[in-house]
Amino acid sequence: MSDLEAVMEANEEQIRKEELKRIIKQISRELQLSEKQVRTTVELLDEGNTIPFIARYRKEMTGELDENQLRSIEERTGYLRNLEVRKREVIRIIEEQGKLTEELKASITAAVKLQEVEDLYRPYKQKRKTRASVAKEKGLEPLSEWIWSQPKQGDALAEAAKYVNEEKGVASPEEALQGAMDILAENIADDAKIRAWVRRFSLDHGILTSEAKDAEAESVYENYYSYRELAKKMPPHRILAINRGERENILKVGLEVPYESIHAYIGKQVLKGTSVVTDILTAVIEDSYKRLIAPSIEREVRGELTEKGENQAISIFAGNLRSLLLQPPVKGRCVLGVDPAYRTGCKLAVVDETGKLLEVAVTYPTPPNNKKREAAAKFKELIAKYGIKLIVIGNGTASRETEQFVAEDVIADIGDPELAYLIVNEAGASVYSASKLAQEEFPDLDVAERSAASIARRVQDPLAELVKIDPKSIGVGQYQHDVTQKHLEESLKAVVESAVNHVGVDVNTASPSLLSYVSGINATIAKNIVKYREENGKFVSRKQLQKVPRLGAKTFEQCVGFMRISDGENILDRTPIHPESYPVVDRLFQELQVGLDKLGSKELAELLDAQQPEQLAVKLDVGVPTLRDILDSLQRPGRDPREELPQPIFRHDVLKIEDLVPGMELQGTVRNVIDFGAFVDIGIKSDGLVHISQLSDGYVKHPMDVVSVGDNVTVWVLNVDLKKGRVGLTMRKPKDQ
Repeated sequence: MSDLEAVMEANEEQIRKEELKRIIKQISRELQLSEKQVRTTVELLDEGNTIPFIARYRKEMTGELDENQLRSIEERTGYLRNLEVRKREVIRIIEEQGKLTEELKASITAAVKLQEVEDLYRPYKQKRKTRASVAKEKGLEPLSEWIWSQPKQGDALAEAAKYVNEEKGVASPEEALQGAMDILAENIADDAKIRAWVRRFSLDHGILTSEAKDAEAESVYENYYSYRELAKKMPPHRILAINRGERENILKVGLEVPYESIHAYIGKQVLKGTSVVTDILTAVIEDSYKRLIAPSIEREVRGELTEKGENQAISIFAGNLRSLLLQPPVKGRCVLGVDPAYRTGCKLAVVDETGKLLEVAVTYPTPPNNKKREAAAKFKELIAKYGIKLIVIGNGTASRETEQFVAEDVIADIGDPELAYLIVNEAGASVYSASKLAQEEFPDLDVAERSAASIARRVQDPLAELVKIDPKSIGVGQYQHDVTQKHLEESLKAVVESAVNHVGVDVNTASPSLLSYVSGINATIAKNIVKYREENGKFVSRKQLQKVPRLGAKTFEQCVGFMRISDGENILDRTPIHPESYPVVDRLFQELQVGLDKLGSKELAELLDAQQPEQLAVKLDVGVPTLRDILDSLQRPGRDPREELPQPIFRHDVLKIEDLVPGMELQGTVRNVIDFGAFVDIGIKSDGLVHISQLSDGYVKHPMDVVSVGDNVTVWVLNVDLKKGRVGLTMRKPKDQ
């Protein structure tokens, strides 16, 4: 390396250090975290550590930041690093034009949003042919500068006459004057300060309007056929609904802004007092706003509103998905899964306590076949043969008729009080059934039979089964098809990853799909783990994972704490304690003067509960957060955090919408949470809606503050619309009850 190259590299390194300092300061301010926390997190991420690993096993280093805070740091670091790259590029381009001033460079460097950088760059950006660029080619820039100087004396047309030039295409003083005005209009539109103010003002004061392109046509958008609302106060779901109506060519959408206030503001920035060109500049301001600023600012404001709507929709989907994934497993039951249908019949699948498929069948209890007697006989045969106590029915086509048949013709007829049924959300089951993964898992079954097996397994272990499905196909969202799919996929993948690592996986039973979400593990390594297991038998130690092809030292460090071996050589391998902390556990047991054989006993749990982590951490030479986690893991080894949640509601008989009357008290399960309320399964064909105003006696900012997907709730019937099949519910206990 030459001396010059060494100097250039040193300069680059210094620039990167300065950029990182700015990034850390910015994130620290935004997230209200210490610069040390942000810096440490960025360093850990740059070293290849995953967020679940950092959140669980590097608490001392980050000051116990949780996953959400860590993801915010990761997201903002990525954005701000890209911003720094763009700043350098813009500064380079303007410098090459010979127009870079120290003041402009400082403004670009200090920008914290990409929009600010683009606003500053706008006057120097190569544009396609514009009215202003044509006027400049005609030599009218000096005339525009004369007007901009706002002379107290002189005549604009007389000055413009000096620029009449047939060869250049300027036929008259009026044409020259118009060309100069076009140049000034573009200059005003390119002013970063003006654009920033107009954008903010438009967002704060703009009225979003929508109207029907055909007012006579019926559609789901009729509420928006003549609609006006202050843009900044629009709830996210309404923004996305209007966007969809516009995209489907049903609505015409616009943004109304009080332009007089904008003209007045720009006038203050441009006009320096009375001059012979005041009227001309006033006309320039009006033209600049109407022709150049307003259309682009409207696009930007609409874009900002859409981003707000998308972020909220993705946040709701992510929250609902996490709740669904962390539903408590129904363990120790042989389950009969039912995929309902009309013409093709109900597909049945029996799976044992471990999810192993035992038998499949098909029956025809629903229209048009109505073979209830034969179907009931088959159900009863399977129930008796396998000792089934739970029937699980998918909530798709023919679900209602199948539910009624199961309750009245099977459960009631058998008369076993322990035999119950459960309706599960089958969203995504058909996607999984047709997938390559399902074909590999059940090569001898048809698509519907695979779906029945998946429906049964969803109850036994929701997380293990749902990770096999593209998260977007699991129907717990709102407007998920209207958002940026890349952003949605990234967010949902992070949710699944978080849920899987929160629970942990049994390395001896986990599928490749489940393993691929473990911290540090990709799809290839997940398959290699399963292949190694098949070829060498069960893992007996976490250390064995190091023998798996492609699973190197860094991957082992990231994943091993989330892998469980329930009956291995080392009893600690069944806990979330990372092997790097095993020496701490040894010192702890020496300090307590007990053996590891006491793990899981009441005696040890009481002893551990009595410890003071702050004092004990000093003796054991370990951080307090890590010690707290170790003590918790030792008190409940092998614990599944999902088991602390309430089990789903098992049903024995069927409820009809005709049975409902206002004031009736019911038990239900939350199926979906959205901006304006929650949908609750109360055992009828359609879920009832608890509007946000009916979720609590107190003020509710967002439904997610009160309920989550999977919650079992007590509701009361508010109203019933038999014609539309809709039921309004409340969670506010009626005063007379």
